Amino acid sequence: MMFKKTILTVSVIVLLLGTQARSQSITPLPRSVPEAEGVSSKGIIDFLDAVKNSKHELHSFMFLRHGKVIAEGWWSPYRPDLKHTLYSLSKSFTSTAIGFAVSENRLTVNDKVISFFPDQLPDTVSQFLAELKVKDLLSMSVGQAPDPTGTVGTKDTNWVKAFLALPILNKPGTVFLYNSLATYMLSAIVQKVTGQKVIDYLTPRLFDPLGIKGEDWETDPKGINTGGWGLRIKTEDIARFAQLYLQKGNWNGKQILPAAWVEEATTAKIDQAPDAPQSKKDSSDWMQGYCYQFWRSRNHTYRGDGAFGQYALVFPDQDAVIAITSETADMQGELNLVWQYLLPAIQQNKMPPNKTDAAALKQRLSSLKVPLPVKNDSAFATPKLSGKSFTMQSNDKKIDKITFTEKDHNYTITLKIGDSSYALNFGNGKWIQNTTSKYGPSLVAAIQHHFVGLPPSIVAGSYAWKNKNTLETQLRYIDSPHAETMVFHFDDNKLSVDYMQSFEYGTKKVVLEGQTN
Repeated sequence: MMFKKTILTVSVIVLLLGTQARSQSITPLPRSVPEAEGVSSKGIIDFLDAVKNSKHELHSFMFLRHGKVIAEGWWSPYRPDLKHTLYSLSKSFTSTAIGFAVSENRLTVNDKVISFFPDQLPDTVSQFLAELKVKDLLSMSVGQAPDPTGTVGTKDTNWVKAFLALPILNKPGTVFLYNSLATYMLSAIVQKVTGQKVIDYLTPRLFDPLGIKGEDWETDPKGINTGGWGLRIKTEDIARFAQLYLQKGNWNGKQILPAAWVEEATTAKIDQAPDAPQSKKDSSDWMQGYCYQFWRSRNHTYRGDGAFGQYALVFPDQDAVIAITSETADMQGELNLVWQYLLPAIQQNKMPPNKTDAAALKQRLSSLKVPLPVKNDSAFATPKLSGKSFTMQSNDKKIDKITFTEKDHNYTITLKIGDSSYALNFGNGKWIQNTTSKYGPSLVAAIQHHFVGLPPSIVAGSYAWKNKNTLETQLRYIDSPHAETMVFHFDDNKLSVDYMQSFEYGTKKVVLEGQTN
């Protein structure tokens, strides 16, 4: 292992300093204009134009050069003060927790996984299980197949025991397979050796020194942070994390995370597709080598990333980082826009001021928004819905009753699900923000304990009448990448509802049927 524990005594100092940081105000990242940091404002505008004309839906974007924010924007109703679900970008934070634990002599990456859980082992420990090391979890080279996350997460309450009972088909360290449960095991190991959940262990070591506050992280049924997903932080927090790695673990003159660990964690450990043709590798950011819960990317960069386009991109050669939150079905296509427009915009030296382009960029960034449902067509009279309730037939969404209330041209639609009722607000041609305890769409919705312990979701709702019998609503869970669309079709006392989740991109539709009481 390249990283030597003896250089990490600084971690104790950082820990002591961090205990006082939570009560202190957050120091804003310094701001600058693109040209002053050697970046073309026009190049950033071209990127925003390309995004607008693409199928990618960005929610936020921050661009740092030389440690200064040169461009930042949030697509309304998303906002800078809101957390956003990271999905697998969470993995890079779990890897960082392992780095701190190694620095404090609590473990090494060569430790055997079974050594941490002697009371959770199967009756027979196979040779490959006995050989499995922490670094094999870090590099996604456990040797299991297929990825067991969905099976274990939905069926078992003791994920550690279930993971260790699974067969390992390939010698650990030899075959790459993306395995979120492997990251969960890293989280479990951190909790085992420190007595703290990863989120609590990272607080004085990472979150406090970087000025990250308000973070939360999902847990398994045993109270262990999920590790491979479930962390929620703000976009600027993502940028700060990426900047820390760009600066080799140094923050405000203090070595928060040892530089040797940063180097170890971000260099390629395994080839994801050794048999793929070179032409395919040259066009893919998922075949450049996997590190310790980071990906190598093209153009001599690396990244943490999460499903649907949650990115912490690090550009060592350009001294730059980019943070993105989004919902896209084509993460490679989204990265291609970064390489096509933003990378060429970065120059080695300062550029002459360009007040016109800088002003145009500022205006664009301040006016970003995701599309609203089209505002009502006044050519027809809309029906009176206020006070109407519809009893629904048995359905997959378990919605028993839908009630409509209208006030000042806004709707409140109340969904009764079992013993709970959820009042959701929708504006006409505008977003109405609220909170709801109704669980929103999620890629890991079927996983046990999902959302348990998290605060109510922040949502924004808008509606439009498509014709006199058809009402379309959109509910955005703006602390996540996702949204729900409900299209209500009215026919006298009957109601039919098309219920869709954004991340299925129109491929699935649940139809609900009901009628007035």
